[in-house]
Amino acid sequence: MNKGNQKMVKRFSKPVIIAHWLNAFAFFTLYISGLPMYTEYFDWVYSIFGGPAGARLAHRVGAVLFVIPVLFILIADPKSFFHWIKEILTWKKSDIKFFKEFPKEFFGGHADIPKQGFYNAGEKVNSFLTIITAIMLIGSGFIMWFPQFFSQGIIMWAYPIHNIGLGLSLAVVVGHIYLSVGHPNSRPAFRGITKGEVPAEYAKEHHGLWYEELEKQEKEIEKKRA
Repeated sequence: MNKGNQKMVKRFSKPVIIAHWLNAFAFFTLYISGLPMYTEYFDWVYSIFGGPAGARLAHRVGAVLFVIPVLFILIADPKSFFHWIKEILTWKKSDIKFFKEFPKEFFGGHADIPKQGFYNAGEKVNSFLTIITAIMLIGSGFIMWFPQFFSQGIIMWAYPIHNIGLGLSLAVVVGHIYLSVGHPNSRPAFRGITKGEVPAEYAKEHHGLWYEELEKQEKEIEKKRA
């Protein structure tokens, strides 16, 4: 489709967008409500939730919301979910070369990044880290929420695993936010996860292999119509 004189291409479906923002809301609800549980320095945060009991309730609600996006996308748009899994498990030479050039782009310089697929190599790593930290947080959080079902040894391991998962996930989120909002080239990418579409030129420059697939599909459709 065209937006003014600029050609746009669809990147994400509405269910993917909903799942993404629900996950983001859940994460920050968990993070903010959990801060005073780690250190007295953040005891003032309790006032946001009406006290310790309110913070604990918000944390548990956030925990449930944190799990829902995966279930939602599996029901609403399983094709996109399994496409994501397939993409992050598929690695090519262009993905490896990506990491050689990416630091230049990360710091706002010119980078000769090889053509990337629907997800670039950086997004694939981000996805892996997101999955790993989510498993750590959900698994350990479940044990901490229902300790009566687990041995004391398992419960003792759950706490440090939860803390490590939190630290790692926070680092992933900070990097993700910078590249999605703070980076000079972030605006088109951010539009993709809000409007579901990106400029064709952006797709061609940052996801060249995917864009070539789109062009090939368009040509095949035109041939069938002819």
